[in-house]
Amino acid sequence: MKALTSRTSRSLLLLAPLLVFLLGFFVWPLFSMMSQSVSDTAVLRLLPRSAEVLPGWDRISPPSSAMQTALMDDLKAVADDQALGDMVRRLNSARSGFRTLMSKTTSALADTANPPVDLVTIDKRWEKPEFWLAIADALSPLTDRNLLAAVDLGRNATGQIEHLPADQSANRTILIRTFWIAGLVTFACACIGFPYAIIAASLTGWKRDLMLGAVLLPLWTSLLVRTAAWFILLQEKGLINDALQMLGLIDSPLPLIFNRTGVIIAMTHVLLPFMVLPIYSVLITIPKNLMPAAASLGAHPLRAFLRVLLPLSLRGVASGSLLVFISAIGYYITPALIGGPGDQMISSIIAFYAIGSANWGMAGALGVVLLVATLILYSVYARLSAEESERY
Repeated sequence: MKALTSRTSRSLLLLAPLLVFLLGFFVWPLFSMMSQSVSDTAVLRLLPRSAEVLPGWDRISPPSSAMQTALMDDLKAVADDQALGDMVRRLNSARSGFRTLMSKTTSALADTANPPVDLVTIDKRWEKPEFWLAIADALSPLTDRNLLAAVDLGRNATGQIEHLPADQSANRTILIRTFWIAGLVTFACACIGFPYAIIAASLTGWKRDLMLGAVLLPLWTSLLVRTAAWFILLQEKGLINDALQMLGLIDSPLPLIFNRTGVIIAMTHVLLPFMVLPIYSVLITIPKNLMPAAASLGAHPLRAFLRVLLPLSLRGVASGSLLVFISAIGYYITPALIGGPGDQMISSIIAFYAIGSANWGMAGALGVVLLVATLILYSVYARLSAEESERY
């Protein structure tokens, strides 16, 4: 028993660095992203007195004097301008007009020589329930606002979920575009990678090594360098257009950059190894005498391919497609450099929310959407793989 315990302890010690690495660089970032997407403390931490008074409000009547006094005391106590700006942005996203209203209110409250009696004397908008509804809804430390907005949904005044107006959000359109581009890239990689893997698996010696080396070589180069190289190749005076014009195939340069064509070409080149290698690893396990055996039984080469080789290699195609698609939906550098404004994928929007507007909640919510899509794809693949294993 002691020997078993000792071996278990040593095994855990050996695994400890890996567990720490997974927790620090995988589990914690995912947890942080998901918590940011449902966290909403920008208003609560600055309005603690209002948080005590507003739950007793019927959400219909004009604001009471106690509500106005509590909000005035909270605003007077705010000393962090950045936190105040975060709160104003949060409230203004829920109710347009809060930015000017809060600016006018804080300026009036800062006038100690002539203090206002209540908020309504500062601005008549403070007697409208809709502005107080925005504050009351924003006082909760948890919210589904970001997750709903990530798919162009929101809650109305009664709390019902409804579609946001077309001019307020386009996240769903960008998500559909992201999945469409990823699907096109996956299809292009399969069309190129499957024949390439078949040829590589049929060769031996240095010829096979050469073909595999040609696939692996891009993986040893920085993604940014590869994308920059395609930026040079695809432009109007680039190598591709110059070669086509020199051969007389075209009269004027083809539009290959700052559009979807360039994005698909560059992403296909970058992600092709993730399609070739899984297919190749499956093909080399298939006995080489199956196709000749099918031919000896009278099967046409195309029929033998469709009935023998293709079904046996579909597991590799599925694995490669999953790897390519999951990698493609999170791409940022290639669409940003090669694509135009209508070719930006959801990663660009996440970067904008995280860096451009410092809206970590929306950035986390869009990240959660991508994570859920990835998990669904993986679960479908795992189910298909399990059914195939049971069949054989």
